[in-house]
Amino acid sequence: MSLMDSGKVLPLTAVAWTSNLGCCPKDFTLISITEDGAAANFTRGFGMKSGYYLCYSKDLKGSVVVSDIQVISDKDSIPHGYSYIREFLDSKTSVSKKKRVVVRTSPVANVETAVLDIKLTAKSKMLLQHYTYVGDIHGYVLWCRKGHFSSPTPKAKPRSISLEMRSLSLEEPSAPALPFRPRNLPPIPQQSRLSNRRHSLHAGDVLNTPADNSLQAITALDGVPFSLHPDFDLQASGTALQLNSQLNNIRIKSVKDIENEYNYTFTVEESAAKRIRPSIST
Repeated sequence: MSLMDSGKVLPLTAVAWTSNLGCCPKDFTLISITEDGAAANFTRGFGMKSGYYLCYSKDLKGSVVVSDIQVISDKDSIPHGYSYIREFLDSKTSVSKKKRVVVRTSPVANVETAVLDIKLTAKSKMLLQHYTYVGDIHGYVLWCRKGHFSSPTPKAKPRSISLEMRSLSLEEPSAPALPFRPRNLPPIPQQSRLSNRRHSLHAGDVLNTPADNSLQAITALDGVPFSLHPDFDLQASGTALQLNSQLNNIRIKSVKDIENEYNYTFTVEESAAKRIRPSIST
């Protein structure tokens, strides 16, 4: 009961008639005994040499479930959407047509509730808790239980891809795996892409390079020593005093001094533009 209440019971996918265990398919369960202990063999009349049983399946390979089950008379027309249950009988067995069992099947993805179980009782006065009365059939009472069900999660099938299909893939090929190297050994030095001149730099010059160590950071001046021209070296040149005197005579002009010194009023141009052109006397 706890499994049914929690919705962990598979639904019925098919109901059928069968003569015996030998005729019953492997994925079907035969109901041989009723809930009150009687034999569930539907044997009626003197001309019948063998009986027949109800059986059911819960195999979800067909992706359909039994959403409803009914018992109708042979004089009633079959309801819309229903069908007679299948028969797995031997040549000596025949099913009575006075009462027929019909079922309605639906795709498993289209329904939330289905028939979870069916049972038989030989005494009509006996009631089964949590089961619904379906109908009387040849001295037996058919019961069913409906409810929510849980279908098993479909498993993804591994796909086999041929070598020709792999060659058509747009993905970049993965890098080859590095060979195994013990942890205790020192790391293998990577081959540098820098020039020999770059290797001759001092450690201080290397520290001043960008952190990414990319080739874009290398310029033409890397490694070239910087020194001041001798003419401007005050300590090495004997003309230090003369150079100092020349530097002291430099006068720094302000913006106003420059405008006053180089101011031009354009008066000559303005007077020339105002001149009246001489007229020719006739």
